[in-house]
Amino acid sequence: MGGFGELMRDRLAAAEAENAAVLDAVAGLLLDRVVRQDGLILAAGAGHSIAMVNEAFYRAGGLACVRPLYRPDLFPLNGAPRSTSGERTPGLAAEVLAEVLAETAGHPHVMVIFSNSGVNPYPVELARHARAAGLPVVAFTSRAAGRSAPRRAGAVLAELADHVVDTLVDPGDAAHPAAAPVTAPLSTLVNAYLWNLLLARLHDLAGDLPLPLWRSANTAGGDEANASLFERYAPEIPALRPGEPA
Repeated sequence: MGGFGELMRDRLAAAEAENAAVLDAVAGLLLDRVVRQDGLILAAGAGHSIAMVNEAFYRAGGLACVRPLYRPDLFPLNGAPRSTSGERTPGLAAEVLAEVLAETAGHPHVMVIFSNSGVNPYPVELARHARAAGLPVVAFTSRAAGRSAPRRAGAVLAELADHVVDTLVDPGDAAHPAAAPVTAPLSTLVNAYLWNLLLARLHDLAGDLPLPLWRSANTAGGDEANASLFERYAPEIPALRPGEPA
């Protein structure tokens, strides 16, 4: 009898197959707009989706051209009720994005938003304002979760994004036991898998064009290899500067 492990592996395989074409398209977008034109990936999320912002930012093997969009009141460790209230606060997204665009004017960016249901004002308004500013929007979200959740912003993230990477996560996120799930959420696992599939596609598509990839600081030569990336990206990514918050 299969348990959560089997369900998880099946869901990962289904998500990979479902998103093959969109991952190819997003890899091409990142190569053309971010790598070749010296742009940035603006990575955003709220609540537990901030786990994926952390996965995308300053990660061994990850891209250095990632600026996290972050406010302390969106992070559950700074107060769980506060984080829920933050992502439901109209206007916060516009404030966060305006600050970033003012500091990085003239560079082509790609907005990547992680949100399981994509129904709260923060992810929805980020997508709206990013598109209004001419930024392509990539959403890592669950269409099924978005369809079933209460709409709090007049639309859902999947309706506003240029590219939707569908995690196929069921409403409520919990996945075990299969007949009446109450535990073992899938969204972080699926998102991390899809994000790293995207990085692998980008690497293969780039060919001989070097990507700005972090090395592990805990390997020989890692600090030295990363020094040039800090120098290159710290002027536009505050979280790469000594003593600076995101």
